[in-house]
Amino acid sequence: MIPDDVTLTEDGLAPSDKGQILLLACGALAREIIAVKDANGWDHMTLACLPAIYHNTPDKIVPAVREAVAKHRDAYAQIFVVYADCGTGGQLQAACAELGVQMIEGPHCYSFFEGNAAFEAKGELTAFYLTDFLVRQFDAFVTKPLGLDRDPKQAAILRDMYFGHYTKLVYQAQTDDPALQAKAKTCAEKLGLDYEYRFTGYGDLATSLARL
Repeated sequence: MIPDDVTLTEDGLAPSDKGQILLLACGALAREIIAVKDANGWDHMTLACLPAIYHNTPDKIVPAVREAVAKHRDAYAQIFVVYADCGTGGQLQAACAELGVQMIEGPHCYSFFEGNAAFEAKGELTAFYLTDFLVRQFDAFVTKPLGLDRDPKQAAILRDMYFGHYTKLVYQAQTDDPALQAKAKTCAEKLGLDYEYRFTGYGDLATSLARL
């Protein structure tokens, strides 16, 4: 089983032949990509992941993608970047165009898991989203980085600063897991938000990979 914080480097890549596709992905998507690959028998695709923590530091994504594409380009006929814009302000799309590689469409994973068209149509401006990965890694990616594990009074102040403009937490579930649903509901309670469960499956991630 692939851990949630997986980072596969060059040494960890499976042997490749010309004609294979390298999926260069955010580590937060590793489980989902492997599940889609295995379900469809897509053995011609090899997965390599950049650190999932870049989710919190999007300025690191573009340089890391450039470096990885340069490192692996000669070993694969095609490289597909499994990142949406993810807070790069269009810089990742520009870099991919310059490098001649494709990337998944959408502003972020919450959108493509929902389905980009459906997500845009909802126009939810006051929703805070969690995926399977972020439910599992809530403390590492939300609680600790935002200081919500500090003194209760200070944590409450920080919580209101960060989440005061949100009204609900939406758990976009990729899998039907009662334990994750229970944890997501607890996360909503910790943040003082209403809770909504929404099963999305793999959304546009699956269709994007299928088009390859």
